[in-house]
Formats: sequence, structure tokens, C-alpha cells
Amino acid sequence: MVHWSRLSSAAAALTLVGQASQALGSIQYPVAAVTAGSYGTLNFTEIFASAPDMSNAAWERGSFHGLTTFARAAPLRCFGADADMPYDVAVVGAPFDTATSFRPGARFGPNGIRQGSRRLGVDRINVPAKVRISDHLDVVDCGDVPMVMTDNKVALRQLELANAALLSHTSLRSYSGNSIAKDGKFHPRVLTLGGDHTITLPLLRGVASVYGPVSVIHFDSHLDTWKPKQTTGGPWLPDEEIPVSHGSYFWYAYKEGLLAPNNANIHVGIRGAINSWQDYDDDYEFGWIISHAEDVEDVGWQGVVKKIRDTVGDNPVYITLDIDVLDPGMAPATGTPEIGGITTREIKKILQGLAGLKIVGADIVEVAPGYDTQDEITQIAAANIGWEMLALMAKTPLVE
Repeated sequence: MVHWSRLSSAAAALTLVGQASQALGSIQYPVAAVTAGSYGTLNFTEIFASAPDMSNAAWERGSFHGLTTFARAAPLRCFGADADMPYDVAVVGAPFDTATSFRPGARFGPNGIRQGSRRLGVDRINVPAKVRISDHLDVVDCGDVPMVMTDNKVALRQLELANAALLSHTSLRSYSGNSIAKDGKFHPRVLTLGGDHTITLPLLRGVASVYGPVSVIHFDSHLDTWKPKQTTGGPWLPDEEIPVSHGSYFWYAYKEGLLAPNNANIHVGIRGAINSWQDYDDDYEFGWIISHAEDVEDVGWQGVVKKIRDTVGDNPVYITLDIDVLDPGMAPATGTPEIGGITTREIKKILQGLAGLKIVGADIVEVAPGYDTQDEITQIAAANIGWEMLALMAKTPLVE
């Protein structure tokens, strides 16, 4: 039995409530963070404990471990015995799918993406990108954040605390020039394997606390900026709040000031149906520019890259990619598939065209392996996209 009551010890360490919670009142789960000096008081052994064996013996970094890690990155007990071990990028899984609107199953995405990465390696050369990731970054796989399956508020809080703790460290490498982080230090970056798209909200809270508001490049077939609102005759009572979901998290991010201002955020691959044209007006109000899936046909991948770069400028950038941005013929294993999507070749070219941007973090979400083909094409596609994201991080240090 999982003793989730132990989370009370972590709650006691929460010392700083975000201004956003005061502005919004009660939202789906607490907007909270711990002060930089208080991360050491969080007992992640208790927060994540699901078995009596709490030895957390350190992995031998140079020895065979037999684990399926992302692109053969070294495994690390980032919240246990290895918590003080420095690294440049942490890969972490977020097995969460209880805020989906259609087909569930993305809780199995993290391990599915790792399965798809077995032929990749952080120590192998990405020929088109002309980079070997391990020459520039020490990448580790922290495993999955154990997230409660029955309470979204608690699950998302667990992820928020875990992500913030990873970001609070100092990275293994430092670089000539000034860091773009607000405290002037070089921090690790995090590549998160989802999980449904709701997880991006707590992840953005973490990067914004380190770098300030960031430009988001959002690859998806849907806008995900839906504004929660009561409807006459709806299932929620007048005094009940509509929970955050994988279709509304960007509205919360906008309200909390996590997104770069002046419409410096962009959706790429949009093609899903909307309820009214007001959805597009709201989306622009919330800080977004749209590139539709058919733009790849009209202006080519080069034109899409130009629009992205013109939108985000020199801002710190967070990349979030819903696997349904790809055509379901190439990535069927997802919760809300839409025909007419981007191809795997096109997504690789678009990502490679973003070299030089300051990528502060990234995630890949909505991979639901239970709907995949026998040859695991969705998981393989997602893994290769993650490898390209790491290549972007490797090519550009986070300096002014």
C-alpha cells in the first residue's frame, strides 16, 4: 500500500505561495514552491515511497546496469542516494493521464518512449545535427516521478516539486559568458517524458522560476488554451471549479505569467476542430501565434522554421511536443489523433532548424503505447524527437 499521507512532510516545507494563487484564488492544485534553501528539507524518499526498501544504493556509473534508460543515458537516483551528483540534463518520466478528454493510456508513455530509444544513444553522433550529445552534456535518466493515480492535485504537485528540485541544482558544466538564469548560475535542464499534456503546467512553473517568463514552442494539433468556464446546465455546480486538463493548462500558464509577453509563443501543426472562432481570438489574447499543419505544404519546413524563430526571438525557449502533431499514419498511439499531420521527416527538419535557440527545457507528451502498432512506430518517433531535443540543448549553452 502506498502511504501518500507522507506527503504532509513535504507540505510542511512549502514556504512560498505564488502570487498567481492570490490573483486566481483557488485553482486546480496549489501554486506553491519552496525557497531555494529549503529543497534539502524535502524527503523525496517519503514523498515517492511505495515499498519498504528505502536503501537507495547509488548506481555504479561505469558498470553495466541492464536498465532501459532513455537513449542509454546513465541511470541516477536523482531524489535519493545520487541527489548530490551533478549533471547537465535530467530525463524524467511523468506517468500521468487522468486529465485527458478522450483516450487514456499516456501514463505508460515514459517507458514506451524509453523502449523506442533503445537504438539511440547520447554517445552516438546525430549526423544531420552534426553533434554528439555526450560531448557537450552529461545526460542522466532519473526514472519516473511516482504520481498518484487517484488525485490530480496531488500528482501534479509531486511533479512540480520534483521538477523544481532538479532545476535547483547547479549543472555539471559551466560556460564562458553570463548565464541567462535569474540567479546567474548554470542549472540543469530537464527533458520530461509524458504523460498527458497537463504536465506542462507544473514544468513551466519550474523553468519560469529559474529564467522568468519563457517563449513556448508548442507542437500539437490542438490549441490547448481553452478557457475554463461554467455552462448552463453543465455538470459542475455553481460553486465548483472546473479542473485543469490537457486542453486548458496554457490558459493557467498565461494567467500565472509563465509565458513570454507580446505574443512570443507559437503553436505549430494546428489542425483540430474548435467550438467557435472566439477560441482563436482568445488564443491570441493569451499570447500565441499559430502555424497550421498545412503551412508545411504551403511554405515548406523552412517557412515554418522562419515563423517560429521570428516569433520567439532571442528569448529563453521551452519546447513542448504532443505526439499528435504527427500524422496518425506515423504516430497512431495517442489520445486525440487528427489526420493531416506533420511527417516524421518534417518534424526532424523543423527541430534541426531551431539550432541556436536557448532551449531551457522540453517535454514529449500524449504517447499512449497501448494504441501503437506491433512495430512501435509511435514510441520510436517520440524517442527520436527527444534525441533531437537533446541535440538542440547540446549545441547551444544558456548564455547571454
